[in-house]
This record gives sequence, C-alpha cells and structure tokens, in this order.
Amino acid sequence: MRSHEPVLRDEVMVALSPRPGAMHIDGTVGSGGHARGILELSSPDGRLLGIDLDAQALQLTREVLAGYGARVTLVHGSFANLSDIAREHGFRPADGVLLDLGLSTMQLSEPERGFSFQLEGPLDMRFDLSADMTAADLVNTLPETELADILYRYGEERMSRRIARAIVQSRPLRTTTELATLVTRVVGRRGRIHPATRTFQALRIAVNNELDVLAQGLVQAVDVLAPGGRLAIIAFHSLEDRVVKNYFRQGASGDGSAGRPALRVLTRKPIRASTAERERNPQSRSAKLRVAQKLPLRGGGGSEVKDGQWTDSNLS
Repeated sequence: MRSHEPVLRDEVMVALSPRPGAMHIDGTVGSGGHARGILELSSPDGRLLGIDLDAQALQLTREVLAGYGARVTLVHGSFANLSDIAREHGFRPADGVLLDLGLSTMQLSEPERGFSFQLEGPLDMRFDLSADMTAADLVNTLPETELADILYRYGEERMSRRIARAIVQSRPLRTTTELATLVTRVVGRRGRIHPATRTFQALRIAVNNELDVLAQGLVQAVDVLAPGGRLAIIAFHSLEDRVVKNYFRQGASGDGSAGRPALRVLTRKPIRASTAERERNPQSRSAKLRVAQKLPLRGGGGSEVKDGQWTDSNLS
C-alpha cells in the first residue's frame, strides 16, 4: 500500500491539543498519520484508541505505530459503535475524538478495491471487505428509479435519471472503467471534474451507508467525551459536512437535550487546507475541518475559531 499523508494534520493537532496522559480516539485511524501526531504530542503516557473498518489499513497502522507499544489500541470496527468500543477498551471518558471522513490515497490506489474510476478493477467500494453488499450489487440489481434516487441523493447528480437508465440498459457492469466510460458517454465532459465523480461518490456512500453511520457516530463521539473534550471532524463533500454542521449547531443551541447546550462550536467557519498543503496534497482541496467542545464548562475555557482561523493563543 502507498503511504497516506494525513489531511490538515497540523490543524487537527491544534484543535485536539493533545497533552501528556490524555486519552484520544481516532475513529477513522486509516494508516495512522493523525494518530502518530496525537501520540507524539501526548507523550510519554497519552493513550490512543484507533478504529477503522478497513482491515488492510489497520494492518499497516499496526506497523506504523508499533513503536508506541501499549499506548495504542487498534480495533477493526465502525465508529457507529464508538461508544461500546470505547467502553470495552477503557476509553471513557475521552479527551478528544477525531473522525477523518475522507477516502485515503491507499484505498484509491488499490484497483481491486474499486474506489477509483481511473483504475480498472471490480465495482466493489466496500470499506469493510467482510460486508456483503458491493457497488456491483447496486448497479446490477436495483430498479432504475432506486438507482437514480441514489445518484441524486448521495451524488447530487443532476443527470441521475439518464445515467440510471443507461446503466440498466447496459447491465451487467462489472468494472470501474466500464461504469466510468458509460457515465462519461451519458454526461459528457463538464470542466475540471471527471464526469463519473458524482456517480462513484453516490455508490460508495450507499454501499457503506456513510451518512447514517456518520449521524450515529457523532452522537456516540459526544457521549464518550469528557466535559471539555474536543470533537474534530474532517469532511470532504457537502453532504457529510452538512450533517456535521447541523449536528454541531443543534448541540450548541440545546436541541434535543432538554434545552441545555451540549456543545460549544469552536469553528464559526470550517478550517481549510493552506495553499501550500493544497499544492502538495491535492486531496486536501475539498477538506473541511469543524471542531466542537463538550459542555458543561465553567468559566469559559473554550477557544474559538473566527473566519476560519484559530484566534486563541492557548491553541497554538
């Protein structure tokens, strides 16, 4: 597998502000890039629980983080079950939780995983290879109307009906390049973004039930946090960012918590990658980092981000 440069690494470290002895949970530990930063800053005795659905990524993470010994606990699982996993491994309450919702370079670069429309491989797209449903199952079995609904809802694809009709007429489709070629023929070229981008995004979200998992994970992340603990979320498309923004807003206003705010939002606007990072790592261009802090807090104690920039010197 190729190495994966963690997006917004420095900004995440500032947001979580790891300290010696602190306990953090990386719910999408991937290849361990952010996790390594957290462990370095929480040295010598900070602990980290890393969770990931991708067993292949976890194997690499074990190698990358081997030097941290017993300070690291790695679990194959979903952050939709974060609360139970944290309880089982002694990470309640936690001082910080990170969810990096992006698709890693490793996953994109492995043709057999089926995530990339630029590499020929099976239409798979599963984060968890032990799961039953693949993208091929959706593409080749769903009724046209249901397929169009997925493309529109999860890909915001305006030509969803035409694409779905063409897919049904061309069944069976087995490979990523077959599907990408078909979508390109239907949609045509539309500037810088590849015509199949939205279709592949939609199918991936549907295969992995990503938005429902995110909604569950947000609730559980806040549940496991200690008062004053911080939750950092990196989103890569508008659908998941909207879920995070709305959840933070509701938590800060007291919705669903007997009128008492559960969160303080520390990012008025999402943090974006610097120009240098965007040039170095194109995947970071769409990344948005939002941060919230769990209440109750006494006497303030939360640092705020204004207009996308950290403003409290305590976070530097």
